[in-house]
Amino acid sequence: MTNYRDMNRLNWNDRTAVHAKSKFYNIDAFLAGKSSLSGLDQAELGDVAGRTMLHLQCHFGKDSLSWARAGAHVTGVDISEEAIALAQSLNEKLGLHARFLRSDIYDAKELLQGELFDIVYTSYGVLCWLPDLTRWAELISSSLKQGGIFYMAELHPITFIYEAVDNHLKFSNPYFDTEVRIYDSATTYTGDEDKMEHPVTYQWQHTLGEIISALVGAGLTLNFLHEFPYTVYNMFPGFMAQDDQGKWRLKENNHLPLLFSIKATKC
Repeated sequence: MTNYRDMNRLNWNDRTAVHAKSKFYNIDAFLAGKSSLSGLDQAELGDVAGRTMLHLQCHFGKDSLSWARAGAHVTGVDISEEAIALAQSLNEKLGLHARFLRSDIYDAKELLQGELFDIVYTSYGVLCWLPDLTRWAELISSSLKQGGIFYMAELHPITFIYEAVDNHLKFSNPYFDTEVRIYDSATTYTGDEDKMEHPVTYQWQHTLGEIISALVGAGLTLNFLHEFPYTVYNMFPGFMAQDDQGKWRLKENNHLPLLFSIKATKC
């Protein structure tokens, strides 16, 4: 467990190389002007023009740069040096003024040296990489100005109890599971067949109650918690269909929550 950060960092370096050329991320369309944001984020967070934003676990910066295109002054932080290098390259190509910093999330407070932001943002597949949500929430709170907003949209924790087995979605992992989960997968979630040199990752399950409690415990006031029966990508291939708005829904059991969003304020 002492090397989980390095193992995950190396895995995300490998993923970045695959994602940079993947149709899933479609960098060419992004450079041509297509926003990478889902629509939910913009609708719930609102106008960001002129506001400072800290984007935690930003990967290679597409969402950060989409917010920058919307007028935000964005600082993106990610554990992967390859992701940060690609983010900086895209920023230069687009002529934007976003800033990207390489840091593990638990070291970011020291790196930011007390800088405060109007908004802290994070989204889609981020919490499973963090063993300690208390320290995560404390970073968010300490990075916000008084009256500042935290917003996240994230895969619902219930999705992590399912696994595709023998052509069925089955309950495979307990919801109330605090133990580390070690995965060995040579490919990434984009559907590309490229093999990664560092296939092992360490991940954690977090309940909705744990997430909310961490944020409230760090001094944030909850504005809303929303849950949705759809997600932003085909997370269960063969078991999902895309609706006419581009949202991915389960073909069966479409009443299950697949996504949630949170907005909270530092009062």
